Amino acid sequence: MASKRDYYEVLGVSKDANKDLIKDAYRKLAMQYHPDRNKSAEAEEKFKEISEAYAVLSDDEKRRQYDTLGSADFSQQYSQEDIFRGADFDSIFRDFGFGVGDIFETFFGGGRGYRQGADPRMVQGNNLGYSLEISLDEVFRGTEKEIEVPRIERCDTCHGSGAAPGTSPTTCPRCGGSGQVRVVQGSGFFRVVQVGLCSECKGRGTIIESPCKECRGTGVVRRTRKITVKVPAGIEDGYQLRLRGEGEAAPNAGQSGDLFVEVHVTPNSIFERDGANIIYTLEIGYPQAVLGAEVLVPTLEGEISVTVPPGTQPGQVLRVKGKGLPRLGGLGRGNLLLNVRLSVPSKLTFKQRTLMEELAKEFGQSVKSGKQGFFRF
Repeated sequence: MASKRDYYEVLGVSKDANKDLIKDAYRKLAMQYHPDRNKSAEAEEKFKEISEAYAVLSDDEKRRQYDTLGSADFSQQYSQEDIFRGADFDSIFRDFGFGVGDIFETFFGGGRGYRQGADPRMVQGNNLGYSLEISLDEVFRGTEKEIEVPRIERCDTCHGSGAAPGTSPTTCPRCGGSGQVRVVQGSGFFRVVQVGLCSECKGRGTIIESPCKECRGTGVVRRTRKITVKVPAGIEDGYQLRLRGEGEAAPNAGQSGDLFVEVHVTPNSIFERDGANIIYTLEIGYPQAVLGAEVLVPTLEGEISVTVPPGTQPGQVLRVKGKGLPRLGGLGRGNLLLNVRLSVPSKLTFKQRTLMEELAKEFGQSVKSGKQGFFRF
């Protein structure tokens, strides 16, 4: 058997890398080599290799043993299924639109979603994730978005039975339809009962003699589905919307998983966001700051007139109540915050300069002479 590459080398990280660095390295590589994204001949093997490395290095105990024993002795301690058991793939693949079950299907040739001790006929389908970008205007008003999600769905031809139309699955003679078999080891008082997947029906509980041509007897097919997502007004960046039952179909009679839509708000060219408040940089001239003024400022609903009080200082924040974003759940609105910045002209006419110099004298402040030098800017 060929020796395996060092797991740290596989992920391209140092041996003292923390969990966050390991997760980030795996995420980038998985995005590149996942078989649903990369159809090259070597992509699947590369994907298996990086996933195995991540499963070990992201687990404190497995990583400690790997560092202690080395690759060869570690492989003798753990089977491949043991290596992957407990690894957190779900949070990573939600962003890609792939379920964690796809990992086990790729590595072990089936058994989507199966967990030891669970009834394989009632396992829930995989949850999926989707990243959705919306604008600040859409946050203000709320919106509906139609998205396209690749997922596993129940086969319409056989209605999920896996059997060709006009035929029906038959009860598995080995497990009696339970999908599981019990093996008793030992004798007398020392007996151990182990429950495992039925090898005859692969956990389905039934035998399919005439498989459906559409799904090849699996009962499920991969399709891209259009789904309408309702985004409520005032939603925060990074908020996850849960669409129940819009994930992947479960094998056999199980319940479909959920779709988690993570909302991201794109930067706005005019406003910054601070929770339900929006921030606008208001530039005013020196006379306006000193004497006060009425100025027009933009909002998410159009322009409004705002009073700048006399003596307003640079960096001062003026608040316009109730002109921010709606709070999620309809609990009022935030404010419009005006961050005052003094606009200083770079060029003055002769009259403007003369007036400014006279004003400086009134304040007793020293300024540069108004005479132009040899160079003019």
